[in-house]
Amino acid sequence: MTRPIITGLLWFSAIGCGLLAWLYFAFSTFVMTALGRIDQAAGISAMNAINTTIVQSLFMPFFLGTTLTSLALAVTALFRWNEAGAMAMVAGGVLYVAGMFVVTMVFNVPLNDALAAVDPASAEAGSLWARYLNDWTLWNHARTISSTVASALFMAAIAVR
Repeated sequence: MTRPIITGLLWFSAIGCGLLAWLYFAFSTFVMTALGRIDQAAGISAMNAINTTIVQSLFMPFFLGTTLTSLALAVTALFRWNEAGAMAMVAGGVLYVAGMFVVTMVFNVPLNDALAAVDPASAEAGSLWARYLNDWTLWNHARTISSTVASALFMAAIAVR
């Protein structure tokens, strides 16, 4: 019975990581660039609206669910180390949790909070916005790569099961 459960968690995690990787990829490749090209106050207001809306959307169940299933797969694989795909499950789970979830909580969320606290039209906002665009996007690249590689590792684990 545990084999179908693990396989189901692998599929959920592979798809969840892939979906989130594409979202992060979109932000890294064109959304942040577009926001940086418009007026500072408009860019900050748009990003704040995105940050408010995203936590009230279907993004959150995938964000949290994929994190939990990835962690569960990594822990489960440690106890089933001799089974095919265990190394990929551990690597995918650790990479996703550390490279996506921890990076989000330690870097992206505090940057979002700082942006939400500033008056978009103020002089202070100008330097914050420039730093935000650079730093947030850098850490978003890390989330993109981590999510993509974790998805591939989970798919590899599925393939050898």
